Amino acid sequence: QQFMVRNDQVGGAAGCPDGLWNMVYSGTVGAPAPVFSGQCEQNTVLAKSPVSQEKPFLYTDAKGKFQVFVPSVQKNTVGTSWSSGHEAGHSIPISDFFVANPSTSVLSITLALALGKNLILTPGVYNLNQSIIVSRPDTVVLGLGDATVVPQRGNAAMIVLPDNGVSVSGLLIDAGKVNSPVLLSLGTRGFSGILGGLFGNSSHDPDLVSDVFFRIGGAATTSTSATTSLIDNADGSILDDVWAWRADHGNAVGWTVNKADTGVVVNADNVTAYGLAVEHYQKNEVVWSGNGGTDVFFQNELPYDPPSQSVWNASRTQLGYPAFVVSPSVKTFNGYGMGSYVVFNQTTATLYDDMAFQAPKRQGVQFSNIFTIWITGSGGFNSVINGTGGADNSVTPASQAPIDVVSYP
Repeated sequence: QQFMVRNDQVGGAAGCPDGLWNMVYSGTVGAPAPVFSGQCEQNTVLAKSPVSQEKPFLYTDAKGKFQVFVPSVQKNTVGTSWSSGHEAGHSIPISDFFVANPSTSVLSITLALALGKNLILTPGVYNLNQSIIVSRPDTVVLGLGDATVVPQRGNAAMIVLPDNGVSVSGLLIDAGKVNSPVLLSLGTRGFSGILGGLFGNSSHDPDLVSDVFFRIGGAATTSTSATTSLIDNADGSILDDVWAWRADHGNAVGWTVNKADTGVVVNADNVTAYGLAVEHYQKNEVVWSGNGGTDVFFQNELPYDPPSQSVWNASRTQLGYPAFVVSPSVKTFNGYGMGSYVVFNQTTATLYDDMAFQAPKRQGVQFSNIFTIWITGSGGFNSVINGTGGADNSVTPASQAPIDVVSYP
């Protein structure tokens, strides 16, 4: 249905002929021709990735010693960063890491981070009675085996304070049984600007969140909740392969059981996101309030289970919640290859969403290749963005074909 390829080399696309609803290629050698005109011709192609960074990885050196390699930030790139055999970046010896396991206390982890260590979370489930605090710039937090962290007392799982050079990757963050206002808080708005001389320039040394997934419900057998999964206050940060999921199946799933308002909130300026997937939240799935932002690929399914239209309206005059909202104050934003889908499974409710995307209508706020898909259920979309784009619902279904807006405004 959808796929995102960044900084790679491909030998040809498969499918009918090039995939289905939303194939997005960024800085990819061999990408198919850009075309956005039908169910099996939906290719969004960016010639270069504007800014990117591969996540750190564990390796053994020539002497058999463990090290962690931290790739450098890349700008306006095509193809892989390592094909020459000499990837830009630096190595950190394993001795500079605090290696934790699920029995390690949170206080020990936070203290080690404050004293200069980086962090490796080995595989397992970490039940956190307080937040892990990342207090120093350029700290590497690396989860192995999708290390799973679960707040227990309504705390955040992790709070990252400096918005300079911190890398968080390889984590699954579960909501706990006590509501957390936020699961991962990244950066402090304006922090690097105020203390730039001390912490450096975030545009050259951005925070990175890579391969981090959020889950509200589906695993635990009791009710879980988190108001917002990720809040990004770090100017210039990179979000790469973030999936935020309010569970639609599994254990403890239901409108009043696994509760979550919003998946991702971006307050910072100049944030770049790749491969962003946010699904089934009960209000706006994404709220983007920072200037200069770029989102390359967005996949969304609206919540399956609102019990009635009245409990799922953005206002008295607006039916449903848009999946992706760019705040009215935003002057500049670019979105590429973004789709929202409807699967409503409540047989007693007819549900409409006035628009999948909502944004200020100004030239600085640009969308390229956005669409809706009605899959099943009574109701659906009334428009793609701000009333533009055809209706896509059970009254006028498009046979599960996309309703496209190639450019907006």
